[in-house]
Amino acid sequence: PRVCVVGSGPAGFYTAQHILKHHGGARVDIYEKLLVPFGLVRFGVAPDHPEVKNVVKAFTQTARSERCAYYGNVTVGRDVTVAELRQAYHAVVLSYGADDNRVLGIPGETLSGVYPARAFVGWYNGRPEDRALKPDLSCETALIVGHGNVALDIARLLLSPLSLLRKTDITEGSLAALACSKVKRVWMVGRRGPLQAAFTIKELREMINLPGARPVLDPADFTGLEDAIKDAPRPRKRLTELMVKTALEKPGEKAMEVQAAAAPREWGLKFHRSPQEVLPTADGTRARGVRLALTRLEGSGDSAKAVPTGDVEELECGLVLSSIGYRSLPLDPSVPFDTQRGVVPNSSGRVQGVPGLYCSGWVKRGPTGVIITTMNDSFDTAQSVLEDLQAGTLDVSTSREGFGAVGSILRDRGVRPVSFSDWEKIDAAEVARGKAAGKPREKIVEPQEMLQLIGH
Repeated sequence: PRVCVVGSGPAGFYTAQHILKHHGGARVDIYEKLLVPFGLVRFGVAPDHPEVKNVVKAFTQTARSERCAYYGNVTVGRDVTVAELRQAYHAVVLSYGADDNRVLGIPGETLSGVYPARAFVGWYNGRPEDRALKPDLSCETALIVGHGNVALDIARLLLSPLSLLRKTDITEGSLAALACSKVKRVWMVGRRGPLQAAFTIKELREMINLPGARPVLDPADFTGLEDAIKDAPRPRKRLTELMVKTALEKPGEKAMEVQAAAAPREWGLKFHRSPQEVLPTADGTRARGVRLALTRLEGSGDSAKAVPTGDVEELECGLVLSSIGYRSLPLDPSVPFDTQRGVVPNSSGRVQGVPGLYCSGWVKRGPTGVIITTMNDSFDTAQSVLEDLQAGTLDVSTSREGFGAVGSILRDRGVRPVSFSDWEKIDAAEVARGKAAGKPREKIVEPQEMLQLIGH
């Protein structure tokens, strides 16, 4: 059987890995629109979290299998259609992730100084399409809308000592920009309360222990929470206890002076606030602050809804980052798509009404969860493919040409795919440049430079 996977992030690689491992004869081709593989492992994981990127070793092993091939620089839906892939393969799995960001939908969102978190993360992680972002870091206060791990990543990067960042694979350009940054205070704002925060304890602890930055949490947000969390699941309980402890610990005056001197930067979590408008400077071109509606919660736990109380407050800030989630986009008119939820409608990864078409990862279940969540989800989809092969639902009696057919379509359209060994040349060049600078790698951000390097 010939299987095609669209997207080379964790979802794509875990799907391929599982099929190859559990079917001795299957061949898997992975298509990727960028020149380089690994999706959010390369472009989403924070530079100071190198341990999370270790999965690349396993993905590389999969890509090097003689029954697997990687074709970068191929945009499915433009260079080749899903219908054409379905003609060439017995099964097609869509694992292309979430390529867009949710918008706040408030006035002033397009002012200069306002950025989607996704673009900002792409900028410091060397995502080619975000390389020209040039965020303005000339203000003292930044405001991040959102209480997830991405919001904490951005806050940590904005406040981290340069000595820590220099040892990571953060891009040269963003390191230079952060070296000149004036930002010394970061507020993270969420419309619900501490019990609904979406970040995890590891990320919060890292933030609390960040050298040279002190947490500013309002004790009023946390009073009485001890009772509310008695019956909460353990992760939620531990996370809230850590916030309570951080908020309520009151150092003496002397200690506070020492702390302020040692920690010139600060960050804080603001709860029960929903952004209403980004306020413009007098000339109407830039952000100077955000008007927030104060909210109260109706209901409890994860399903609690934030309702405006009618009160508002203004927060001054020159940098606004919106971190309220990613969003998948439809790939091709022939693929069913739920625009409300931003997913391909499916059951256990089988796309509804289209036999032989599957999906895994964020486009299957929505843009939530960490790499391990995606791994289990992708194994689940791969299992559906294997079951359908075994049950004969997928007809493998007719042979399919796989890349043989797709390659000639791409040639006719003037598209030159990039192989995995091409990527390994780029990888080696990045690692060599990094070594010279005392870091794990120096990412190449210009697609032209990559193509030159591999002689395309």
